[in-house]
Amino acid sequence: MLVAIFQRFLLILGFCGIFVQALSAQSPKREFRGVWVATVANIDWPSEPGLSTYEQQHEILDIVDMHKLNGINAIILQVRPTADALYSSELEPWSGFLTGEQGKAPDPFYDPLEFWTREAHKRGMELHAWFNPYRINVDTADSLSGSHIIHKHPEWLFSYGGRSYFSPANPGVWDFVREVVVDVVRRYDVDAIHFDDYFYPYRIENQEFPDSLDFARYGGKFYPDRLEEWRRHNVDTIIAMLGAAIKEEKPWVKFGISPFGVWRNRSEDERGSETTAGTSNYDGLYADVLLWQQKGWIDYLMPQLYWRENHPAVGFSTLAYWWNDFSFGRHMYVGLAPYRLDKKSLYPQWRKEKYLLRQIDLIRNLEGLDGFGYFSSKHFFRKELAKLNKNLQNKHCKTPALVPEMPWIDARAPGKPAGLRMEGKKLVWDVPETPDEMDRSRFFTVYRYKPGENTRIKSVAYLLQLTGESRITFEKGIPAGVYRVSGLDRLNNESQLSDPLVVE
Repeated sequence: MLVAIFQRFLLILGFCGIFVQALSAQSPKREFRGVWVATVANIDWPSEPGLSTYEQQHEILDIVDMHKLNGINAIILQVRPTADALYSSELEPWSGFLTGEQGKAPDPFYDPLEFWTREAHKRGMELHAWFNPYRINVDTADSLSGSHIIHKHPEWLFSYGGRSYFSPANPGVWDFVREVVVDVVRRYDVDAIHFDDYFYPYRIENQEFPDSLDFARYGGKFYPDRLEEWRRHNVDTIIAMLGAAIKEEKPWVKFGISPFGVWRNRSEDERGSETTAGTSNYDGLYADVLLWQQKGWIDYLMPQLYWRENHPAVGFSTLAYWWNDFSFGRHMYVGLAPYRLDKKSLYPQWRKEKYLLRQIDLIRNLEGLDGFGYFSSKHFFRKELAKLNKNLQNKHCKTPALVPEMPWIDARAPGKPAGLRMEGKKLVWDVPETPDEMDRSRFFTVYRYKPGENTRIKSVAYLLQLTGESRITFEKGIPAGVYRVSGLDRLNNESQLSDPLVVE
């Protein structure tokens, strides 16, 4: 116990600049490294509404290439920002953030989600389709397409704080959201469905949620005096429904949630964190995310810890340690905030990239945490973050990382690649055919060994590249060495190594 306390003390000192070296560690072989690409209000992509198809696609390629260099292995793309679609849908209109007019398709036509997924997979990156379940618009003055579902079901709508939402209590809403999500799972090769922290809206002082009629109609055993329990029940219900529906459609597609960074404060619950947050998932957003993780309705949590280390109410390491203890055998990632990095920040902890890198170091030193994600993509294009990009590419994320496996879904490894060979400046291999989609290799890891090294070890020290294609190209020719390749299935189970190929 004393050793553990001392170790924690040293780690916290490291964040204050007194003790740093203990946190340095080799980049792990297995680690989730995600980045959010927000489309609402054109935060990340497209940079503005109404760009041409060529301009939109060019921006996509710039984004995935940048993040590939930075070691990212998962793109979290917002495909349904406001009950609309950044993909071809018969259920919801095209997003106005894409074309400038809700309901208007890209011209010349292309399917953005299909394009994003293909380009991410080519680079060995997963594509997590990010949905907002309830938000209809960000301003009640925004016009809605004539085909919008709310015109058929106005009883589903409630307004709060100048925005419109689907009622989280209405069973028709649950069914519709499930239909929208399953439609994407069925028709697109996405790797996960992702929700962020927006369930019930964040509270606005002196404004009550307009759900009294729904409570009377749908409250059941909770009515009339268990309003907050009922609200949590509503959100629990849709999460459980979606978790089951996703796996029924495609067992390998994951379901993840990125909640607000505080579940509950210790003052509200003995299991809560040593924080004094003004709101929480459980009490403010009616999202009992720990229940979902514990019940196995979801496959990962990625709490948004967008705070500096010495924040008086919600310190970063305090919350990282707390979430570390609540994975319940599923994955636990941490949401990080490069958007806060600013050399003119009022807080020294956000003036230099080294403080964000220390947060990554802490995550890597906590056994219950499996990786991290950045909010959000556009900030890596800021000149001010050039040093962060350089560090990620040359140190912290220099080697590729494999997304951690999910053995509770499937732990079978795929067949190993065969026929590894040289074709000019390319290494090429054959992919074993299989009728079972879950046994098929989807990504590939390429290892390179020097003469005399043990070529049977699948160590990160030898990991050269992670790719979604059955070949890699060397612009200056294939360097000398011994090469072996393994396959990764849809849940990132790794196959045996191919037979070696010696290049002299």
